[in-house]
Amino acid sequence: MGRSVEGHARSDRPPGRTAEAAQRTAAVRERVQALGNVLSDALAVEVHGTDLQTLKRAPRRAPPTVSPADLEAHPGPVWDAFVPQAPGPFRWWGAERRYARRLADAEDRFAEAIERHRAAEETRRDRVARALREQVEQQRRLDEATAEQHARIDAYERAVENHERVAVTRYFTKALDRITEPLEFPRRRKVRYVPESTLLAVEWDLPDVGVVPAEASYHYDRSRDAVVAVPRDPVELRRLYQQLVAQLALRALHLVFGSDRYGVVETVVFNGMVESVDPTTGQTVRPCLITLRATREQYQALVLDQLDPVACVRHYFAAEVSRHPEELQPVEPVLEFDLADPRTVEAVDVISEIDARPNLLDLSPEAFEHLVHNLLTRMGLETRLFRRGTDGGIDCVAYDPRPITGGKFVVQAKLWTRTVPPSAVRDLFGTVLDAGATKGILITTSGFGPTSYQFANGKPLQLIDATALLSLCHTHNIPARIIRRAS
Repeated sequence: MGRSVEGHARSDRPPGRTAEAAQRTAAVRERVQALGNVLSDALAVEVHGTDLQTLKRAPRRAPPTVSPADLEAHPGPVWDAFVPQAPGPFRWWGAERRYARRLADAEDRFAEAIERHRAAEETRRDRVARALREQVEQQRRLDEATAEQHARIDAYERAVENHERVAVTRYFTKALDRITEPLEFPRRRKVRYVPESTLLAVEWDLPDVGVVPAEASYHYDRSRDAVVAVPRDPVELRRLYQQLVAQLALRALHLVFGSDRYGVVETVVFNGMVESVDPTTGQTVRPCLITLRATREQYQALVLDQLDPVACVRHYFAAEVSRHPEELQPVEPVLEFDLADPRTVEAVDVISEIDARPNLLDLSPEAFEHLVHNLLTRMGLETRLFRRGTDGGIDCVAYDPRPITGGKFVVQAKLWTRTVPPSAVRDLFGTVLDAGATKGILITTSGFGPTSYQFANGKPLQLIDATALLSLCHTHNIPARIIRRAS
């Protein structure tokens, strides 16, 4: 009897374990499907920027400070309530005298009641007047606070509309902070606005490769009487992770451009970072696994629900995507986030006239070229200046002796206040090809438009605008500022 029960239990195990394996496999596939739907799920939610006027508080009314009982005058004493009853027709001896005394006493009490009523009414009127004055004063304070808050919102909105660095950075920081991340992804993200180029730099933390299930499926192993995982092919794991990273980059573009209610961003730089532990050193690292630059025009031409995310970011936006993200192999950002950080370029003093740093716009073109030469030298590059007018479009040649990442760089310096036209960027690219250089660098005291960035995508060109230039000067201890004089 015991053997038959034991045999029956053993016969139940494979079906039960098989079902467990099927459930685990289904969970893994569901997770992979969810990772593949990150972009489509984001597109299903309407994104719109905040109308700053909606942040204005509604006017508030001061609460009433007068008791309803005090609002109306209290009725005064009535003589009929005091007058004694007159003697009847049959009067006893002395009734008239007693009535006269009662009448005199009633008159005294009535007079006292009138006086008390008068004093009470005077106190009530004083109390009402005082309460009304307090209510008026409280209402005045509330109105002033509301007007002050409305004025701050109006000033904030004007600052955003005028492309002011700090205001636009704050606007997009708050907009993106309201976005929830799917599947418990990291929430760390930073933005910096570069007004000279109407560019928003975004540094976005991505989940590491561990977010993709390392198991492809599960099966029941009868010999071991256990549910066993089937490892996912490393190539497939890498492909799924790259697909996820590309989706997250496109999702970020969708969120940024969708939040731009005031039309102040023409170009977005996206750097996708991963915070992880380097298995070779055990140290925490933050490699950049994807970097791209997108203009509004490029983005608006996309049909996001019909494209291949990896093909889009690589071929359309010329993005750099880590070939081996599972090994935390980094890519070089198209723009280092720190070069867009406004904290490194704001004026030292509120009154610019007492700021001791030289204004780069006061330099001559030749002096500006020498400053750029000095900057590149401090950055560790070997540089050679060309004589003006004989450089064939080259102001400076810099050599980076490092293997792999080094090479010959041709540099142009534009001491301009107007936006650098796309033709200058195209000319620089031609110079790079003619000179057989590794990279072309265009440094300016102004900014670049979206067409210039669009042309530079995927080409060995680095565009350094006023913000990035000042950040580099700050990093390498070169005092500098850029103050545009009123015309």
